[in-house]
Amino acid sequence: MRLVHLDAVGGVAGDMFVAAMLDALPHLQARVLADVRAVLPAAAGTVDLLEGTSSAIRVLRFKVDVPHLHHHAQHATGSYTHLAERIATADLADGTARHAGAILRILGEAESRIHDVPLADVHFHEIAGWDSLADVVGAGSILAALGDAVWTVSDLPRGGGMVRTQHGMLPVPAPATAAILTGFAWRDDGVGGERVTPTGAAILRHLAPAPQGGGTHRLVAVGTGAGTRDLPGMPNILRALVFEDGAGESLGDRVAVLSFDIDDMTGEELADAAERIRQCPGVLDVSMSPAMGKKGRPLTSLRVLAREAALPAARTFCLQQTTTLGLRWRIEERVVLAREERNSAAGPRVKAARRPDGSVTVKAESDDLGQARDLADRRLRQHDAEHGGAR
Repeated sequence: MRLVHLDAVGGVAGDMFVAAMLDALPHLQARVLADVRAVLPAAAGTVDLLEGTSSAIRVLRFKVDVPHLHHHAQHATGSYTHLAERIATADLADGTARHAGAILRILGEAESRIHDVPLADVHFHEIAGWDSLADVVGAGSILAALGDAVWTVSDLPRGGGMVRTQHGMLPVPAPATAAILTGFAWRDDGVGGERVTPTGAAILRHLAPAPQGGGTHRLVAVGTGAGTRDLPGMPNILRALVFEDGAGESLGDRVAVLSFDIDDMTGEELADAAERIRQCPGVLDVSMSPAMGKKGRPLTSLRVLAREAALPAARTFCLQQTTTLGLRWRIEERVVLAREERNSAAGPRVKAARRPDGSVTVKAESDDLGQARDLADRRLRQHDAEHGGAR
């Protein structure tokens, strides 16, 4: 299992994240660039990875060059509905649309709350260009490729002053950034300006990284992505440190456990609410179990497992999606086995987990067994996937 630590030296922006990760993991470049090109129209220009420097540090920059696209045409791309439709209908690699759509939705819901308009009416003035759509899709492609990677992040540079927007001058961090990153740790390094952009904030919220990494891991790759500004006295970079755990465990992973009871929702309502909560960025799992409440009433106990940084968002989402009047939460440490998804020779995907003694156990992906004719056929497909080898 990979652990990726994001070191926000200069800040976090969408293009910095994509550049840093592709610098660290160059084998992902072909996939990511293909996804970005698939979602952009031909008139949007070229997508490039450019090597350069920032304060004498070698860096990679991710850039969309839009030399001939009229400003009005760029501006027209900025509605949430239009951008979401482009992501949903583009020919993208497996998993990219799901992650990119979730990142875009985080941005949309933040703007919806700030301006008090329905999500469908949100227009992204500050991310209206094709380059920002490229950042969202590029990040989504990277996250889909890395699967169950564990993420951590340093304290974020707060910046300062004002930033010019379509709504006039606004304080830094921008309102959308501040709304998205509630619950994250910030630092003041004395350097002003916008240091974390709304797109960068949405990527972080979707990752729901832990504030610190623990345990012992082996550093396998380092990548450095740069922003466009020059900062006084420091490089304007986001550094990605990619670790792998060689012992079969990922240590130091902290999660939030939320618990609450429901006694006044139907089974259909509960199933729908649980699925909505499960899709909330940073939520890892949702489970329900029957119980008995006061006055002999039957009730359903819900337990939600979420990444620590996603606690504020998950807490609010549970209160919005259910009738509960309150909930409990705690922070727990956990150990998870290193695992990866593979294609089996028999067809269905399998999840391979490495045990502490070095042995590997394999389990077929349940969704890939859904085409079976009956239970016997399902079990045969499962056996062939788990015992027929992986590729």
